[in-house]
Amino acid sequence: MSCSIIEPNESVEVGPSVPSTRRTGERAFADLTTIATGGPVGELVRATSEEEIVEAVRDADENGMEVLLLGGGSNLLVSDEGFSGRVIIDTRNSIEQVHLSGCGGAILRGTAGTPWDEFVTIAISQGWNGIEALSGIPGSLGASPVQNVGAYGQEISDTLYSVRVYDRQTKRRTDLAPAELGLSYRSSKLKESTTEWGATGRWIVLSVTLQLGLATNSTPIAYSQLAAALDVEVGARVPATRLRKAVLELRRSKGMVLDDADRDTYSLGSFFTNPIVPASEIPEGAPRYPYGDRFKTSAAWLIDNAGCRKGYGADLTGGRASLSTRHTLAITNRGGATTADVLTVARSVRSRVEEAFGVTLVNEPFLLGTDL
Repeated sequence: MSCSIIEPNESVEVGPSVPSTRRTGERAFADLTTIATGGPVGELVRATSEEEIVEAVRDADENGMEVLLLGGGSNLLVSDEGFSGRVIIDTRNSIEQVHLSGCGGAILRGTAGTPWDEFVTIAISQGWNGIEALSGIPGSLGASPVQNVGAYGQEISDTLYSVRVYDRQTKRRTDLAPAELGLSYRSSKLKESTTEWGATGRWIVLSVTLQLGLATNSTPIAYSQLAAALDVEVGARVPATRLRKAVLELRRSKGMVLDDADRDTYSLGSFFTNPIVPASEIPEGAPRYPYGDRFKTSAAWLIDNAGCRKGYGADLTGGRASLSTRHTLAITNRGGATTADVLTVARSVRSRVEEAFGVTLVNEPFLLGTDL
């Protein structure tokens, strides 16, 4: 089989990067995160080039200053005391077509600051598939491999080609292949290294390259709820534009598409990951999905069946924070909430699930300056 190759296109500029629709004065994390809580920002650097990012990180490391590389603020819960270190926002927003061929597919590289959903939109508009089920996820492209972002049967690991990073240990830039990243369910070595390195781990993501298929139809639908919304069988393919529309409708119905007028969207998305446990630990009636030698079950099912219904927790926080009124996996800022309020709801939910089923839920967002 011969492969036709099209020369790379010029970079596509897709507009200024905005970490979230909440931002006002940028003096506090409440202005920079989608849940709109969190204390003061120590020092803010808005970097406009790769060199500026690397220099800002290198300088902070040499001067013993903590570093936080902030993307869309959609997966970060910061204490009410804030963060005294250096916060770096990557304002770059461009996508470059590296390669396009009938055999290799489309290889696209985007700067870390590029909003994730803009990357998805451009891919679909060009007839490239593999990330259409990840439509509507807030945040930046650079954060996607850190968390191995996934939804509706797709994960970044399915299409990831490489990640360009600055290695704080070797003080050099390098490209990491997927096999070097230790990608797993909502985790990676990039994320795990925060245990040793602090707010941001050893590797600073500078750009992300994905390899997508050349097709206007979606990849096979792997998620039953999405298949039902499209009125097709699991494993079917539909036009990627149609699948994107269905995903956005599903996410919107759960308050998972940012809207400043909708308090249910003032959240960090799913606050708890789906537990992966031995079959013997899954409660009777709970969903179970094979995952290696164990099974993944539904955190939302556990929460709901532990008696934490939609809107739960409002009475614990004076109405300032509660579970979403549409989706029990999200904890929302109902107005005037603090991080302490959010944690009050999270701790109560986790405790009730543990008491009811013996399963300890794990937070999905990164907690900075606090814990459960």
